[in-house]
Amino acid sequence: MTSVHPTSILSKECEIGEGVVIGPWCVLAGRIRIGDGVRLIGNVYLQGPLTIGARTVIYPFCAIGFPPQHVRFKNGDPTAGVILGEDTTLREHVTVHAATGEQRATTVGNRNLLMVNSHLGHDARTGNDVVLVNNSALGGHAEVSDAATLGGGALVHQFTRVGRMAFVGGGTRAVADVPPFTSAVERSRLAGINLIGLRRAGVARHDITSVREAFRKSFREPMTRPEMVETLTRLGTRCAMVAEMATFVSQCANRPISVGYERGEHEIGAVV
Repeated sequence: MTSVHPTSILSKECEIGEGVVIGPWCVLAGRIRIGDGVRLIGNVYLQGPLTIGARTVIYPFCAIGFPPQHVRFKNGDPTAGVILGEDTTLREHVTVHAATGEQRATTVGNRNLLMVNSHLGHDARTGNDVVLVNNSALGGHAEVSDAATLGGGALVHQFTRVGRMAFVGGGTRAVADVPPFTSAVERSRLAGINLIGLRRAGVARHDITSVREAFRKSFREPMTRPEMVETLTRLGTRCAMVAEMATFVSQCANRPISVGYERGEHEIGAVV
C-alpha cells in the first residue's frame, strides 16, 4: 500500500507506483514518475522531469532534479531532467542536477550507492553497480561506467570518463580519462590495476594477468595514444578485457588519458 505523509507536498503531475512510502516534509514538484516500492525517508526535495526506478531509497535532505549550475541555462529552459535507476540508494545530502538539454537526462544507473554529500552535475551519467563515497563529485557530462568506485572526496572533471570496474582513490582529481580495470590516485596518475576490485568480482586469474601485462606495456611506457591503442588491440586478441581497454582509449575525445607513475605528470595532457 502506498503511504504519503500528510506534511508532504506533491504536484498533480506525480505518478506514484505501488507500495511507495513518502515520509514527512517531502516536496515533489513537476512531472515525476515514481516506481513501485520507492521510499523517500523524509525532507526530500524532487523537481521534475524526474523518473525514479523501483525500490530506490532516498534519504533526508537530498535534492534531485534542480536546474544545472550552468551560466547559459535559465530557469524554465527545457530539460530532460534526471533518471534514477532501480534498487539505488541515495544517502543524506546527495545532489543530482538536471540536464542542460532535452536530448539526454542526467542518469544514475541501477544498484548504485551514492553516499553522503556526493554530487552528479548536469548531464553526468553513472552505469550500474557504481559506488560514490562521501563527498565525491562528477562534473558536467562526466561518465562513470559499471561497477566503478569513487573514493571519498574524489573529483571527476567535466567530460571525463571512468572506465568499467575502475577505482578512483579518495581525494583523487580525475582530470583525464581513467581506463577500465585501473586504479587512479592523486592527479590522474595510474597506480596500477584495480586488483582488489577484480578479485572481488571473481575475474579469472588469467584475465587479471592479461590486464596487468597490458597495463605495464601501454600506460607505463612512453607512447602516444594511437600507439597505446595499437598495443592494447594486439594484446586484446587474447583477452576480451584488454580489448575493452583498447576500445576505451580509442574513444578518448574530450579529455586526455591517465598514465602511470613512470611517466612525467606533464605527459597526462600530452597523450593524444
